[in-house]
Amino acid sequence: MEVGQMQRQWVDYTKSLFLEGLLDGQFLQLQQLQDESNPDFVVEVVSLFFDDSEKLLNDITRALEQPSVDFKKIGAHVHQFKGSSSSVGAQRVKNGCIAFRNFCEEQNIEGCIRCLQQLKQEYYLVKNKLETLFAMEQQIVAAGGSIPMLELSF
Repeated sequence: MEVGQMQRQWVDYTKSLFLEGLLDGQFLQLQQLQDESNPDFVVEVVSLFFDDSEKLLNDITRALEQPSVDFKKIGAHVHQFKGSSSSVGAQRVKNGCIAFRNFCEEQNIEGCIRCLQQLKQEYYLVKNKLETLFAMEQQIVAAGGSIPMLELSF
């Protein structure tokens, strides 16, 4: 496939992530911080988000499985997850965290368990989509092309 076609596919795919509400403007701001001196900036930041998220999801899961649930501790983990998802522009994950915190404040175990399942689903969806996006970028660069700058209006 020629570079121009790969770049158009990348643009279309990226736009779909915003239209589906998976990403927000914060992701664009991350991309704008990337330049020739730090060409892997976005991948590195998002990889840290992935590592952090896996740990937080495991911590939340373990905390919900305890005989005596510590809603304050779970709320703190969810708050941290909200912050990290917000910093990379993972909009649906961030929104899931907001709903989750409400259930923590109400000490609603069933609501928390449902939110955890939803949060995991949203997280793994955005992770899969971003990994696909990064693979597309690698193909463009390997073919001698450059990643197009994306201008989206919200």
